[in-house]
This record gives sequence, structure tokens and C-alpha cells, in this order.
Amino acid sequence: MANVPQIKIPATYMRGGTSKGVFFRLDDLPEVARTPGPARDALLLRVIGSPDPYQKQIDGMGGATSSTSKTVILSKSESPDHDVDYLFGQVSIDKPFVDWSGNCGNLSAAVGPYAIGNGLVDPSRIPENGIATVRIWQANIGKTIVSRVPIAGGEVQETGDFELDGVTFPAAEVAVEFMDPADGEGAMFPTGNLVDELEVPGVGTLEATMINAGIPTVFVNAGAIGYSGTELQEAINGDTRALAMFESIRAHAAVRMGLIKEVSEAAERQHTPKVAFVAPPADYVASSGKAIKAGDIDLVVRALSMGKLHHAMMGTAAVAIATAAAVPGTLVNLAAGGGERNSVHFGHPSGTLRVGAEASQTAGQWTATKAVMSRSARVLMEGWVRVPGDSF
Repeated sequence: MANVPQIKIPATYMRGGTSKGVFFRLDDLPEVARTPGPARDALLLRVIGSPDPYQKQIDGMGGATSSTSKTVILSKSESPDHDVDYLFGQVSIDKPFVDWSGNCGNLSAAVGPYAIGNGLVDPSRIPENGIATVRIWQANIGKTIVSRVPIAGGEVQETGDFELDGVTFPAAEVAVEFMDPADGEGAMFPTGNLVDELEVPGVGTLEATMINAGIPTVFVNAGAIGYSGTELQEAINGDTRALAMFESIRAHAAVRMGLIKEVSEAAERQHTPKVAFVAPPADYVASSGKAIKAGDIDLVVRALSMGKLHHAMMGTAAVAIATAAAVPGTLVNLAAGGGERNSVHFGHPSGTLRVGAEASQTAGQWTATKAVMSRSARVLMEGWVRVPGDSF
């Protein structure tokens, strides 16, 4: 029996914020993978190196963490109000599953630079020097993202002195605005409450703030589940009982938020909702060895992604944090000291992050107009990715 040769597909490996992913132009994908379905999923799984029972993704482009098991598909937008359509696929590490239910806020920072560098933005919108505004349609969640990309000599400026905790080297700053980040199909607080009592078998009844902004997220108080909120990855990711507890909280919250009907369905919706725990500001030492002082932050937050404590903070979860902080009475707002605010500076495992958000209440319903944060992005490698021709 003859072996099937590999095929090569144009691709770019990029860092965006504290994540990395493989970027494709839609038109460069094999024809069978240009539309949603099993063939597309199988292709992306093989590119990343999943499913991998060893959870290392050695035979693919993934890095064996949720932050590095990501794919992006981009195309010119058919809407005159947008430049590029952006589709994000979160690839499971050990299961044959690609989750399309949410966005990646960190990789959103790389979409504008990629789109400019790959001819997806009208040249008339790109200055010789200055800032190019890229209007992005986030197709997973049906939202607009505005990316402000620095340009030098008519090309994307990638190097600079902007430092981002969780990223080793400085780079050029990319401002990202998430417009109307709340869920357009439902209430920003899907239960109608700022704080709910969430019953989780085997854990107890927890106070929880469940919000659809940036990405569906459930927040609980760190102290209620036996944590301080200053934990680093090793304190949780090696504890199977803790991970099971967080997954149970996530699954039961997903039902309460109307994302799934039965708890058992959560296994097929790994990317959303996120689960996070919050606490008032406290001193701690970040994973880099950097000392974080309580007086320099408003609160501490830890969040899990794809079943593991994130090494920093997901960009979309940062939007949820900032939006919840802007609403007096949520657990996030109370951990930050309460009151009204339009920005929040929080501590995460790798350091700190400041995010702005605007929220208002009309006829008893809360809504968010936008959330803003600064990230950075850089091309790591470009050329072709290769996969066996019979893998999709």
C-alpha cells in the first residue's frame, strides 16, 4: 500500500498577547476545509498535533497548553464596515475537538497586523507612518473589534518598548477595542442577577457572578473555595481534585447561563464559559519572580482555560473582568473595593494588567459599550505548514 504524501498549506505562526497560534487565509485552505465541518476540524487538529494522549502535541504546531493550541482563519470582509473577518478555533489537546464557541482576546491583537501584512486591508487605509485602524468582524461571536496597529515605512511595526506581563520580550503596542462586548443575543447577566447562589454538588452553594461580556465567564470568591487568589499554576494544575472542582463549577454555571441544557454537555464546550476566582488585592510573587504589591492593583484574579489555570490572563476574560468591575455589586466589583469605575488593574499569575470598560444601565438592564486593552503581536514564522494528505 502506497503512503500518502504530505501537503503544504501557506500559514503564519504568530504571537498575539500571551497566546500563540497558526494563522491561515481562508482562500489558502484546501477547498474541502474552506467551509465549516468535519474536514476543517480534522485539518486543524492535525496541524496542531491533536488529539494527543501524551498531551505534548509533539507531532504538530501546538505547545501543549490552551494558550498555544489555537488556530485562526481570516478573509477579506464582505461588509463595507469591516476590513477582515476573523474566525477562531480553540483546539483541544487530548480530544478530537475544535471549539468554535468563543473568541481569543489575545490573538485578536495579531489579527490586525496579519491582515495588513497579507493584503486583507485596503492599502488606502494604511498610512506611511502612524496608526492603521483595522475593523475586524469576530465571526464566532458576531462582534466588532477595532485594532490600532503601528505602521512605520508603510509596514507593520512589530518591535518596540511596550512590555506585557506574561511575554518575555518587549514589542510594539497594539491597542484593541472590543465594541459592545456583551452577548448580543441575551442579557449581559443571563440570570438577571449580579450575584447568584450557584449550587455545585460536592462543593456547596457558592456566590457567583455570571456574565456574558468578552466571553461567558463565571466568577466566584477565592476564599469560598479555599484559595487566596494569589496562586500560581503549579498550585492548581497538578491537583486533580481541584481541577475536577473547577470543571464542576464551570459545568453547572453553563447550565444556569443557558449555554447548555445538561451538565454532561459541558465536555463538548470546553472553551466557554470560563471560570475564574477573585479576591481583594494582596502581595504575591508572580511566576517570573516579579514582586506584585497590593497597593499597585485593585484585585487579584485567577482564571482557568481548557481545564487548566492560565499562565496569565485570557484577553476575553480580561474584558469580562473589566466589564464586571464596572458594575457596582458584582463579585469582581466588590473584590476591587466596590463603587463605580471605568478601568481596573488586576493581578494575575504572570503579573498585572490594566483594562478599561464602559457599562451603563437602561430600564434595569446592564450593557457594555466597549472594553479597551493594550497588547502586542509578532510574526514568529511564516511559510507553509505540512500535514499528511489523508488526515482530513
